[in-house]
Amino acid sequence: MQKDKTMNEMQADVDQYISQFKEGYFSPLAMMARMTEELGELAREVNHHYGEKPKKSSEDESTIEEELGDMLFVLTCFANQQNISLEKAHNRVMNKFNTRDKNRWTRIEGKE
Repeated sequence: MQKDKTMNEMQADVDQYISQFKEGYFSPLAMMARMTEELGELAREVNHHYGEKPKKSSEDESTIEEELGDMLFVLTCFANQQNISLEKAHNRVMNKFNTRDKNRWTRIEGKE
């Protein structure tokens, strides 16, 4: 079983994989299209699992986890291509939620 990786390690894994191909990373617009495509596939899986739309017998089996993984891969490619650390982006957004939005939602007692 593989050990859990940090986001920086995941970004390095993706970069190592992409770097072996002459084509390298897709352009930013192509990656946006790929993210949109993957988001649609994730939405379809969620709809099959939780919604009223069952899969057709001809459709491949897929899972929400698999579609999230595909989405994460393309998001990581985009971040790498833009030289963005997803760990830093995560820290920045969590700081925003913990300051600006700290009183926005009803807290569960004892959880702060």
